[in-house]
Amino acid sequence: MIDRKKAMALRKAHRYLGIILGLQFIMWTVSGMYFSWTDIDEIHGDQFKNLNFEPGKQKALVSPSTLEVSEGINYLELRVIDEQPYYWVNKNMLYNAHTGAPKATISEEEALSVASSYMQDELQVASVASIAEAGDHHEYREKMLPAYVISYEGDEQLKAYVSMKDGKFQTVRHRDWRIFDFLWMTHTMDYEGRDNFNTTVLRAFSLLGLITVLSGFILWYISSPTVRKLKKRIKVRS
Repeated sequence: MIDRKKAMALRKAHRYLGIILGLQFIMWTVSGMYFSWTDIDEIHGDQFKNLNFEPGKQKALVSPSTLEVSEGINYLELRVIDEQPYYWVNKNMLYNAHTGAPKATISEEEALSVASSYMQDELQVASVASIAEAGDHHEYREKMLPAYVISYEGDEQLKAYVSMKDGKFQTVRHRDWRIFDFLWMTHTMDYEGRDNFNTTVLRAFSLLGLITVLSGFILWYISSPTVRKLKKRIKVRS
């Protein structure tokens, strides 16, 4: 049986752990509820996309073997940009699939054409900008740069991203996704990059949370009148 002095020390430790961990427990609960009550497809922005879009079939394409690629080809993908076919070769250069001419980057007009194919027709473009870098907390992190940012009118603060170098429609971001992303950061406790589930802070708080719960069970056990009555009955019978 734990003596009174140790019990008081345990209560004090439990109380302070609760204060320290309480806010994070709330954030874990709130974020978990949000994740479970939201449609992940809507978070991905599927409601804004033209999910039925398929690039048209292309004809009279030059053979990839005729392209002027000195190091050879180990990756090849056909892209359609503003109704024109291009080969995306070795993940670093576009070539016109009709003429074989290299293309260093796509224009703003071509980016708008790409976005219009992948987004719903009724969306109205508000502005087009470009970004050359994105930090660890940017909504376009870990994707190809530079890129065009196409903003749309409306309360959702909707944006579509098209990479300049390969002309690929990359992703969409909107208000609910940003809420999800913030709560995801609080859930993983990765305050540097948001997506790492193996942070030291998360491991420490998880361990302290377990200690807090276990100390609560111990405190209940040593202070419960029901447990004391059961112990007395067992002692009498023995």
